[in-house]
Amino acid sequence: MEDQEKILAFMREQAYHPMTVKELEEAFEIKDSATFKELVKTLNALEASGEVIRTRANRYGVPEKMNLVRGRLQSHPKGFGFVIPETQGTEDVYVHANDMNGALHGDTVLVRVEKEAGGNRLEGQIIRIVERGMKQVVGTFKDETYYAFVIPDEKRLGKDIFIPKEAYNGAVDGHKVVVNIVRYPEGRVNPEGEVVEILGHKNDPGVDILSIIRKFNLPEAFPEDVLEEAEAAPDEISEEEISGRRDLRERMMVTIDGADAKDLDDAVSLERLPNGNLRLGVHIADVSYYVREKSQLDNEAYRRGTSVYLVDRVIPMLPHRLSNGICSLNPQVDRLTISCDMEIDANGNTVKYDIFLSVIRTDERMTYADVRSILEDKDEALIEKYSRLVPMFEDMKELALKLRKKRMQRGAIDFDFREAKIYVDDEGTPTEIGFRTRSIAEQIIEEFMLAANETVAEHFHWMKQPFMYRIHEDPNAEKLMAFMEFITNFGYSIRGKGNSVHPRALQQLLEEVKGTPEEIIISTVMLRSMKQARYDAESLGHYGLSTEFYTHFTSPIRRYPDLIVHRRIREWIELGNQLSEKRLGYWAEQMPVIAEHASQRERLAVDAERETDDLKKAEFMLERVGEEFEGVISSVTSFGIFVELPNTIEGLVHVSFLTDDYYHYHEKMFALVGERTGKQYRIGDVVEVRVANVNVDERTIDFEVVGMPKAGFRGSRERTPRVIDGRSGDRKPTRGKQQDRSRAGRADRPDRPGRPDRQKDKKHPAEIRQKYKDRRKAEGNKPPRRAESGKASSGEEVLPIGTGEGDTPAKRQKGFWEDLVKSKKKNRKNVASQVKRKRR
Repeated sequence: MEDQEKILAFMREQAYHPMTVKELEEAFEIKDSATFKELVKTLNALEASGEVIRTRANRYGVPEKMNLVRGRLQSHPKGFGFVIPETQGTEDVYVHANDMNGALHGDTVLVRVEKEAGGNRLEGQIIRIVERGMKQVVGTFKDETYYAFVIPDEKRLGKDIFIPKEAYNGAVDGHKVVVNIVRYPEGRVNPEGEVVEILGHKNDPGVDILSIIRKFNLPEAFPEDVLEEAEAAPDEISEEEISGRRDLRERMMVTIDGADAKDLDDAVSLERLPNGNLRLGVHIADVSYYVREKSQLDNEAYRRGTSVYLVDRVIPMLPHRLSNGICSLNPQVDRLTISCDMEIDANGNTVKYDIFLSVIRTDERMTYADVRSILEDKDEALIEKYSRLVPMFEDMKELALKLRKKRMQRGAIDFDFREAKIYVDDEGTPTEIGFRTRSIAEQIIEEFMLAANETVAEHFHWMKQPFMYRIHEDPNAEKLMAFMEFITNFGYSIRGKGNSVHPRALQQLLEEVKGTPEEIIISTVMLRSMKQARYDAESLGHYGLSTEFYTHFTSPIRRYPDLIVHRRIREWIELGNQLSEKRLGYWAEQMPVIAEHASQRERLAVDAERETDDLKKAEFMLERVGEEFEGVISSVTSFGIFVELPNTIEGLVHVSFLTDDYYHYHEKMFALVGERTGKQYRIGDVVEVRVANVNVDERTIDFEVVGMPKAGFRGSRERTPRVIDGRSGDRKPTRGKQQDRSRAGRADRPDRPGRPDRQKDKKHPAEIRQKYKDRRKAEGNKPPRRAESGKASSGEEVLPIGTGEGDTPAKRQKGFWEDLVKSKKKNRKNVASQVKRKRR
């Protein structure tokens, strides 16, 4: 490892050109054969990992100096993709479908940057696949008798998996299966696989969620050695374990969580001090005491990274023996914790704090609903039941509102978006979609946890020790400038340029638009201009919270970074500044690796949770096809508009369903604008839609706008085209000249009935022109025949233009085009028939 870092550092900083093995040997002053062999082995290992490139001339260099970018491929179902560079701050590289070179979604690749694509985006070609990211695929088995295909659930894979007959392993048509890829694609050939697990039929209850779990490779059951370690944990704490800890068992404190929560990892306390200040205590379960570094429990927790909350189940980071047992702060029992006491003055400022190991005993296990009922609804029964705690709850409410106000004043951005909560029955069928509430009870816990996270982060920042931070970088300057230009359409403006815009200005904008029709559109576009929060070993600040220091300290049961924070706190408390240089070096080296891994696992969990939500929402709407709803446009693209219903379900109105005009996408306005009518569809507009189609497999819902003319073939035969005959007032079916000619004289031809005798009736073109000229002259001298007022002759239908029953401009225009299209089709048909006859 040290040799690899040494070689990489040399190539990046000192080598000014790709070097041969001999040149590297001379540069490192290698004299013996054993060291030379180690050099070659190290170079081979670096080349295999893609950190070093060997050219055709057998010279070695680092990718960044050879116009190459190493990163992970993120493909699109249409075939193209983007390479997300491993180096932070590097721009994504667009890769055309023809330049994939056999790479699949999730692969680690090397891409050569060749030019800038449209919009100044980098474009390149994949030249090498460093590591395959997808070794197993989940999909639906499709039997083709002598072979089969597995249609992947991951549509970004872009290719079906070929399964030979001998690799079925019991799978039949319609099964959801897990496939090992045994041969990757080359050119246009599909990848080949082998069925290794049958999850069940795709319509069986529970198979849909199980497929998502396998698709994202989420671990379910814990290994036996991990469970054995968890079982070894005690049910109660001993007096020996309490020694050396601050005893807070006499302090009044509670846990406040959801009614269905079982892993209670945080408790809060609040008391008034003699000087008038408040002492806020945030007490977090000391998980690091039970999950020791490098243990089987620790390795498994690192691999999982976070707990995953799916619609019908939770995939925990730690076994239930710990998360729901000795680490859960259950009421009226002793528990080991790490506490953060903060003394807060009347203005909401933290004037003093202390971080220490403690032992606690919570008084009550409160729920958000009960605390909300006490503080907002003034529920007399609950107030009487918890009379001893009510004064503390009142103080907590006052302090939480004060902390929130202070946070808003400094510029923290608060996006108040609703979050759906999906209820399912025992078979996993969605029965109801509700909302997660955000009452004063949730705000109390949120503000207290934020205060503790900031305090711990700032403490370790000034200690200058390796630590885990939660960061949210400043928005991309181009995206922010585009947002600032966008809001001018609504009459708003923000002072500043690019990254110089303070988050306070954005929060003031959100407050300004609150309750207005444009609130949704401006909030949505602002959120899309932001970057994603992530973990990092450096304290780079948190833009969204408008704070310089932030970490995650409060949930070590369900987040691995919090466990690392607790481990660092324990070391600091026990050893202080006596930590060895070797240990500090270890943390400095490992912290960035842990942060990157935790960020990836967090994004994976979010994607899995989002997909299960989309699946159940699609199932929920499957029974509502044809029903009409009122919704709000949540997104506008060049191919249509996305509409969100009040229950947070989102569907697409494709641009082809907007049949009343040609619509063009205006990127800066985030709108579709009609070419003829000027009608606009913008984010935030209220529209009435009808559920047109639901595809559960694709997790998509299609809407159509109510009142929009139906999309269909203009040449429909539902109506017989008729035109007005100016001579007699009759409406006759349209006929082409060729058709009239072909029908003339059919009875006069005995050998070929129904066809005219062209040789017999053939005339010179001049004679035909003279005949039509004479007819027009004769007709011009006759007065036009008119039907008597209020009467019609037998067999005649008087239909004056524009006065027919139900006649509208839209219908007249549609009729005109139908007549035109049908007449042209008949003409083409007759011309084709003539050509055939001539060939005969």
